[in-house]
Order: sequence, then C-alpha cells, then structure tokens
Amino acid sequence: MVKRSIFSVTLILFTVITCLLLFQAPVMAGKIKLNYANFPPAPTFPCVQMERWKVEVEKRTSGQIQINTFPGGTLLGAKGMMDGVIAGQADIGNICMAYQPGRFIVTNATSLPLGITDAKKGSLALLKLYEKYKPKAFKDVVVLAMFVNAPGNVMSKVPVRTLSDIKGLDLRASGGAAQILKAWGANPVGMPMPATVEALQKGTVKGLFSSLEVMKDFKFAENCKYVTMTETVFYPFSVIMNKAKWDSLPKDVQKVMMDLKEEQSLWTGTYMNEQIKKSVAWSKDVQNVEFITLSAAEKAKWDEKLGFITEKWIKGAKKKGLPAEDIINDIKAFAQ
Repeated sequence: MVKRSIFSVTLILFTVITCLLLFQAPVMAGKIKLNYANFPPAPTFPCVQMERWKVEVEKRTSGQIQINTFPGGTLLGAKGMMDGVIAGQADIGNICMAYQPGRFIVTNATSLPLGITDAKKGSLALLKLYEKYKPKAFKDVVVLAMFVNAPGNVMSKVPVRTLSDIKGLDLRASGGAAQILKAWGANPVGMPMPATVEALQKGTVKGLFSSLEVMKDFKFAENCKYVTMTETVFYPFSVIMNKAKWDSLPKDVQKVMMDLKEEQSLWTGTYMNEQIKKSVAWSKDVQNVEFITLSAAEKAKWDEKLGFITEKWIKGAKKKGLPAEDIINDIKAFAQ
C-alpha cells in the first residue's frame, strides 16, 4: 500500500515537472509564408528579380520566411496589382507605375524624356526620389524595392531612319511611351506585352517601343529585323507589400527586407543593363537584326519633338501642389 502511494506521488511530481519544463521551453516559431504576385512571364526581368529577392530573404532569415511566387498574372494582373496588394489578395506585388500615370505622378516623372540611359542609375534615381518625397500614392503599402527597365527603342518590321519613316507607323506602347510615339508621328497601339507577339505575326502592329531585352525574352527579333536607337524613356517599377502583413512580421525580418531595399534596386538595374547587352548581341548574331543609329542632327529633331512632354508634366504637377521643378532637378541629380 505504501509502495503504491509512493509510486502515485512520484508519477504526479514527474507530470508536474514535465509540464513546467514544457511551458518554460522556448516555443519555436513556425515558418511565415508570403505570397508574391507578378504580372509578366517568368523569364522576364521583373520576375527574375522577384526570384532573386525571394532567395535572399529566405536565406537571410534562415528559412523563417517562405515566399511563394506567382509570375505571369496567375495571382494578380498588372493593373489590379496595387489595389490587390492593398486588399490582401497578395502579400507582396510588383507594379509598373507607367500603367497608372495619374496615380503615381511623382515617381512616374522618372519616365519623362530626361536623358537618363542607364537602368542602374535610373533605378537609384527612382528609389531616392521616392525616399525624399514619400508620395501619398504609397501610403497604404510598404515599398520593398524600386527599379526601372532600360531606355526605350523602336523595334520594327520596316527600317526607321528618319521622322518621316515613323510617321503613321503602328507601334505597340503603353504609358508615357505612347505619348512619345504620338509626338514623333507614329500611331501608338495599347496592348499587353505578351499579346504583341501575335499582333506582330498578324501584322496588327508593325513593331513596338520598349527596352531591348524583349527582343530576346519575347523573341521579337524573329519579326522585328530593325531597331532604331532612340534611348528615350524607361518604365518605373516598384515592389510593394500589404501594410497589415508587414506590421505582423517580426522586427528582425522587417530589418532584413529594409536592408535589401537599395541593394535589390541596384541589383535589378545592373541585371537589366547586362540583359540588354546579351539581347543586342543575340539579335545581331542569331537573328541578323540591323541596329540603326540616328545622326546627331536627326536625333536632335526627334528630341525637339519631346520638349513639351516634360513641360506639360510640370504644369500638371504644379496644379496638384507638387514642387515640379525640384522633382525634375532631383531626378537628374540622383541619376548622377
């Protein structure tokens, strides 16, 4: 009887001690899963930078963060990306601000024809512009990176050597690029980039106005055997995160992402520059594409047609109470 009592007491003590140890032991946090939406196809540069960012965040958080990526508009499309992230349909999204020029007035100023021809410098200028002015358009999200593509050039099925050659030519473009084409006398046609492949094959458009990595990424060099080097404008992009989701992250994870912000922006600009070199070489060597360089006199004529675009932006920005001239001067300074 005594032995049974001793056994019972021992069992109770063991149970109590075990419970106390369990409660005192540190609880291992589970993995935090985040969904990252992107709109272009997986091989394109916005998705390449997305995968690089995913790898870096997962590595630098020792696997605490797990990111599921959704390229090609499989979770959110281009025009619904910003509002989708704000609504929590995706935790993170990549937006192209040129698709909504009236919404992103300050940051879209980087897409004005200001003579910036380097994607790395353009990306840094865009990020610094955002950091200085903190536009209200981003008040409902957290910005994780900003970058630009490379300057736009005319890719066409027919040679374009002068302004008279481009007059009336149907060329795919979007955002500020469409305004530039119109100023040159071309006929800008709006459509998603993936749809441009079929449009070129059918003859719906005779070319496009964009950065040159698409010659290889989308195989446009198979249809566009001429490239006119205008080096005129680029599109600004931003990686944004749902604010509530950001607030729920541990501070050390937030620090990892903030520490990556400038690094990722510059990495993407550098990657973009390298992709342009590869695309041009492939287009020349494999597809026999002719690259047309405008003479200084001819280029001056093209540039002269675009002066009103920046003037128009300045006038509109002033009406909205923005320091328009300061923004333009800052962009040029940041790009140096």
